[in-house]
Amino acid sequence: MSNKEVIKHYINGAYVEGTSGRFGDIYDPAKGVVQRQVALASKKEVEGAIASAHEAFPAWAATPPGRRAQVMFRFRELIREHMQELAVLLSAEHGKTIEDATGSVTRGLEVVEFACGISQLLKGEYSANVAGGVDSWNMRQPLGVCAGITPFNFPAMVPMWMFPVSIACGNTFVLKPSEKDPSVALRLAELMTEAGLPDGVLNVVNGDKEAVDTLLTDERVQGISFVGSTMIGEYIYQTGTASGKRVQALCGAKNHMVVMPDADIAQVVDAIIGAAYGSAGERCMAVAVVVTIDDATADAVLEKLLPRVKALKVGPYTDSASEMGPLVSPEAQAKVKGYIDAGVKEGAELIYDGRKETVAGHEGGCFVGATIFDKVTKDMSIYTEEIFGPVLSIVRAESYEEAVTLINDHEYGNGTALFTRDGDCARDFTNRVQIGMVGINVPIPVPMAFHSFGGWKRSLFGDHAIHGPEGVRFYTRLKTVTSRWPSGIRSGAVFNFKAGGEH
Repeated sequence: MSNKEVIKHYINGAYVEGTSGRFGDIYDPAKGVVQRQVALASKKEVEGAIASAHEAFPAWAATPPGRRAQVMFRFRELIREHMQELAVLLSAEHGKTIEDATGSVTRGLEVVEFACGISQLLKGEYSANVAGGVDSWNMRQPLGVCAGITPFNFPAMVPMWMFPVSIACGNTFVLKPSEKDPSVALRLAELMTEAGLPDGVLNVVNGDKEAVDTLLTDERVQGISFVGSTMIGEYIYQTGTASGKRVQALCGAKNHMVVMPDADIAQVVDAIIGAAYGSAGERCMAVAVVVTIDDATADAVLEKLLPRVKALKVGPYTDSASEMGPLVSPEAQAKVKGYIDAGVKEGAELIYDGRKETVAGHEGGCFVGATIFDKVTKDMSIYTEEIFGPVLSIVRAESYEEAVTLINDHEYGNGTALFTRDGDCARDFTNRVQIGMVGINVPIPVPMAFHSFGGWKRSLFGDHAIHGPEGVRFYTRLKTVTSRWPSGIRSGAVFNFKAGGEH
């Protein structure tokens, strides 16, 4: 038995002790020490959560959408009421600043607000008299038990991109949050119960691969949503679909920002500071590569960027002056430092080195400072692979065409941005670039909740993006009804469809 505080599961509307005897460590990232542990669920425990969701499904699916929406409205108000608490809970386990944490909870809240309109979103189409006395219409019905597997970098936002839409559509849900920072997801489940959600509709199980594999193969689970790395996402997609499930897996990224010679350099640098170093680079929409079209543009960017990077305040979330926090764990810290080592070895020019970043009073913390590489080439690992840390690569392209080719040739297709004053260039870029989300003078083009989020290529496995209209389509099945009511008043009806539509 662990001698530290142990985080439990949340099943059927109540906290449940873990019984597997296995635990995962949860760090205080600012200190680099284990602060508590989390019980890792066994197959049997996950099956119990699935059983709870399965039992709750018929009654919840039969609940009118308007009544489901009322739960979402109450949940929305509870999130607003507890915003500061949720942000602190998140920052304490992930390490990001309170400002970053609050912003991420707010982006999740926007999806809850979208789900409040579920009655409108589930409306079908109706065609009267498609044939003599025959009408057709369609409806969207819930899948059943759905599951979400979410990453450590947005432990509140990404779960809220999943379960509110799924539950509003009439499904029940089993959430498997990251075992690195699960507390905020568990608190959200508590607030859903407080909002009036029936027991069993939302369950949270903490775990590792054993829990994931159980969700992927249990026949009662009908749909799987995943956000995380490409390697794991591809496994989840292949395993889940092989088990007959609907799967959406949002995966890795290597987001390029193209800077044209006519761009506003001050605006570009402001954008890079937030997009490359916000949340310590631990986000799939982070700008990891800046592509400049000529050397003069690259030099102008570096001239203004370097002083801003040197002035970045790195520190724990408890310091209100902190602009960038630590990485989530010592393992993450070591991985990012390893990429910086590789960049140096491969011949990139290290303009600013964040490997030796230390914070007074937190010398053991998982900090990596903002890092800049210049003259990066497309064969280097710091260009080809997702680093997931505050490391920026500058690639000096000779032309706009070369920049577009670089982006389109990369295996990832999550997000990209173009900074320019030229509308024709922006229009061409928007149409030609093979990326799921495009920003024009916007560095992180994350759609609002009433649109859908998703990449192309190896950034997304499955046919549906997440939240927005695509989310509703993912969590529902289309049913089309063709109906005729025989009447004693009428007779002689013909049921076969003849050429020309005559009956």
